[in-house]
Amino acid sequence: MKTDRKNNLMPNGTPRYIRCYDNGGKTFDRFTVVFSGHYRRKNSRDQFIYLGLSENPYHPQGFGQHGGSDELIDRPAYSHLGKKITFDQLPDDCKKAVIDTYCEIWSL
Repeated sequence: MKTDRKNNLMPNGTPRYIRCYDNGGKTFDRFTVVFSGHYRRKNSRDQFIYLGLSENPYHPQGFGQHGGSDELIDRPAYSHLGKKITFDQLPDDCKKAVIDTYCEIWSL
């Protein structure tokens, strides 16, 4: 059953409940990933989680930081976050950080 749950939440290894943004390098935290879905009851802070990332978040001079908000930071508008992109358009290290966070949020 756990495999079915994981396949439902991550079809083909892609997190289902995320939205990704790229501001084109205007800031050091170029990429923002907003985690959506009904995971908040599992989160002790009961907040919506997002992740800000540079192109190389695991590099010693890179950036990767979680944040939380009482409201989704990309609703109703997201222009302040940049252009909406797909998960596949993220750099590989960003994808890894997103998957690690996603699996923790959803207990996968």
